Amino acid sequence: MHSPVNPIRLSKAAAGQLMQLRQMTSIGNWTVLCRWALCRSLAEPTNPAPVSIAADSTLEMSGRVLGGPVGDILLKALRQRCHESGLSPDHRETLATQLQLHLHRGIHYLAGDPNIQSTESLMALVSDNLKSVQASMS
Repeated sequence: MHSPVNPIRLSKAAAGQLMQLRQMTSIGNWTVLCRWALCRSLAEPTNPAPVSIAADSTLEMSGRVLGGPVGDILLKALRQRCHESGLSPDHRETLATQLQLHLHRGIHYLAGDPNIQSTESLMALVSDNLKSVQASMS
């Protein structure tokens, strides 16, 4: 993923929510959780609220690490979402802002979902979200 922002730094609140998710699901790799959180937010039909996000934690990653083996697909999905929202999918600043907003919203959604109690319950939700994102791209 050629991220529009490097490094991607999370807020303290998001970092805390990721730690909570790691404990609930036993998924130790927080970048995997971030990928799933991004998909969770992109699957939502509404846009994330345009709020200012404090990148005040020490938790950061590069776009390549965030995207991992599905980085190109995630970037394409983010660009598609920008296009559908009437935002410029080729404007670097717009992509950077939308990436931060979707990533933080997705982390918040996953951490606050009472149905997520285990790795299996998280996987079921993520699978549904991936199908939704893929369907919107076709």
